[in-house]
Amino acid sequence: MKYIVLVGDGMGDFPLKELERRTPLEVATTPGLDFLAEHGEIGLVQTIPQGLPPGSDVANMSLLGYPPEKKYTGRGPIEAASLGIPMRPEDVAFRCNLVTLKKRGPQLVMEDYSAGHISTEEARILIEDINRELATDKLELFCGKSYRHILLWRGGPEGLRTVPPHDLLGKNVYHAWQVYREEPLLRDFLVKAIRILEKHPLNRKRIEEGKPPANALWPWGQGRLPQLEPFEEKWGLSGGVVAAVDLIKGLGRLAGLKIIEVEGATGWIDTNYEGKALAAMEALNEADFVFVHVEAPDEASHQGSIELKIKAIQDFDRYVVRTVIEEAAARFQEYRILAVTDHLTPIPLRTHSSKPVPFVIFDSRDPSRRRQEGFSEATAQKAGLFLPDGQALMSRFLEREPRLPQE
Repeated sequence: MKYIVLVGDGMGDFPLKELERRTPLEVATTPGLDFLAEHGEIGLVQTIPQGLPPGSDVANMSLLGYPPEKKYTGRGPIEAASLGIPMRPEDVAFRCNLVTLKKRGPQLVMEDYSAGHISTEEARILIEDINRELATDKLELFCGKSYRHILLWRGGPEGLRTVPPHDLLGKNVYHAWQVYREEPLLRDFLVKAIRILEKHPLNRKRIEEGKPPANALWPWGQGRLPQLEPFEEKWGLSGGVVAAVDLIKGLGRLAGLKIIEVEGATGWIDTNYEGKALAAMEALNEADFVFVHVEAPDEASHQGSIELKIKAIQDFDRYVVRTVIEEAAARFQEYRILAVTDHLTPIPLRTHSSKPVPFVIFDSRDPSRRRQEGFSEATAQKAGLFLPDGQALMSRFLEREPRLPQE
């Protein structure tokens, strides 16, 4: 038996007046997801435990079968693990965005949480130049992909109440910035970084080209290194992860799963969808389980673009879901496919929601048609199946209980 998880990050949404009270999932053309829903078991799952932030870190940890309320320490250390950054137990890692801040009258506003989805090549120049002037044995930046980086504070505190930059889009950042003033070492680092970035030739060039400048660092999601038991020990299956973003790769690395790199995987709407699907199928020649993550629908939601979100969902369906359905049928006698969104990212909010998300489980051993409706938030709710957490979903999908003692 082969097990394939397909995650469309942030695919779920609220009914939108622009779509006549339908969601992007309902409007998008998704024959692959609809086939799974019509022939599989559909329902809702609560991926975000009460009291935890509704982010992809918490949600995907939950989907992998690890209870975030016991295991989650922050987003930063998960991404640090993906980048292979050594962390001691006393160290704290922040996810650190390159962002665009803009003055509007007396206010300083979060104009863009991604600095216009700055390229990795440009970001590396900025990160290296900041490090050259500011890095110490306490604070150091590590370059990730595009706008996503890590700030490591060796022996640092973890109690700051930082705010994700995508939660501040179009808003005054004054109160969120005050958090950094609680730690003078961090505040001074960030202020000096702004001075470097504002004068940097690369940013001047971006402004001349009509692009948003990466004129500030924004650290958030900090924590110490979490301890996850190996996936193979917990579930009795070998496996791998196919993803573009460091967050998902980090979760996979912490869980002892193989990280499968795919050329052209970007974490944006131009990602190599089909390459991801085919890489996952190849991995199953040796492994039992593969977790495929696609970031694009979430990024489109943060941009507030209904059109881009529908396109991202349709591309996910056409090039990932349908490719996996066809390839799995051709390659394997028995397989199960779980298609799910990790959290809702409603267009009106332009950030994440803690509400339950739709999922569907398809089993090649029982492909009989069960219903007429396709895959959406509404059909999942109508089905009447609700699972309380990601571990319950993983257990149902894998048809087994965890081998290790219940946490």
